Formats: sequence, C-alpha cells, structure tokens
Amino acid sequence: MKNPVVIKGTKSGIVVHLSADIPFDELKEKVCEKFKASASFLGNAQIALSFQGRSISDSEQFELVECITKNSQLDVVCIIDDDAAREAYFNRTLEEKLMAMNSNTGQFYKGTLRSGQVLEFDTSIVILGDINAGAQVVSAGNVVVLGKLLGNVYAGASGRNNSFVVALQMYPTQIRIGDVIARSPDERWKIETEAKIAFSQKGNIYIEPLDRNVLKDISL
Repeated sequence: MKNPVVIKGTKSGIVVHLSADIPFDELKEKVCEKFKASASFLGNAQIALSFQGRSISDSEQFELVECITKNSQLDVVCIIDDDAAREAYFNRTLEEKLMAMNSNTGQFYKGTLRSGQVLEFDTSIVILGDINAGAQVVSAGNVVVLGKLLGNVYAGASGRNNSFVVALQMYPTQIRIGDVIARSPDERWKIETEAKIAFSQKGNIYIEPLDRNVLKDISL
C-alpha cells in the first residue's frame, strides 16, 4: 500500500494528502505518526492547512488538526478547502489571519520620535519614549506611549474604531481613531502628569484619566 499520509509543503502552508482506502481511525493514527516523525523537519511555524485525497467531515477535520498540533510545533492558523487557486488563496488567507492576530498583539519601539519622523505599524505598538510635535505614528491597532505624546497619532488605521491611545503625558497635536479625528485646543494644555487614554465613542474622541472604570467601559 502506498503511503496513506503524504505531506506537501507550499510557500504559505501545508497540504496533507490522505488515503481514501483505510478507515478514518487508522488514518488518524497514521497522521499522528507522520507529523511526529517530521516534527523537527517542519519546525515551529504558523501555517495554513489543506486536506486532499478524501472527503472528511468538520469533526474529523478538527481531530486531524488536533493530532497535528499535538505531534508537532506547528500552529494551524486556518484550514483551506480544496480549490483550483489554492496557492493564491493560501497566501491571501494566511496574510489576513496573521494581520488580524498581530493587530491584537503588537510590538515595541524604543526611542523618541522627533519632528518630521513618521512610523507606521501593522500591529498595535508600545513606544518607549516621547512623540515630539511634528512626529507621527500610524498603527493598525492601539498605540501606547510610555512618555509624552505631543505629535500626531493615528490608531485603528485598519478601520478599528474601538482602538485606543494611551500616554503617560497626553498633549497631542492630533489624534485619529478609525475614521474619527480630534485636534488639540488652541489654548495650552494644562500641565498634568497622570496617564490618560483616548478612545472613540459615538463619533467623538474622549480623553480620560486611565483608571479601571474607564477601561471597564470601553469595548476593546
């Protein structure tokens, strides 16, 4: 009998060819054995996954994915059904899933942004430093500034109106969250040292002291 389980790698994921000639329980054992034996070769990666060769139910698909993740270091981001444009579909779907995941996680940037600097991020961002007047930060998710915010910030650039901006000292020139924009008043900001959060609600941007009550009331 030919190999009941064959793993084929693509640029964006893995295609698993399954034999249609053996019972599912036996096939599942073969899948577990195959991925356990190939674990070191496959490495640690986020992948899109596709099954070919036989028709399987949603519950059987779930069992196989569980088997794969338990016997390897792979993180199955999504499962793709068989279609003629699989390679292109793999690329597009995996990119969308990873962007959605990244916008809920984020990254760090250490340094002060000076006038004229523009930084753009596909994720939420934590900035360890100041954003000076004339500098700009654009983020698909949230922006947290562990310093002074004096310049421009655009959070939720991916269309997320429930994004927010936090700063230890909040004196922005302009804040945009999703499609809502707010500019600082013409008069000087009152000098304050408490951390604040800016969020969008009903078409307006509000800036409030950062405390548990505010966090509890915001839909993140």
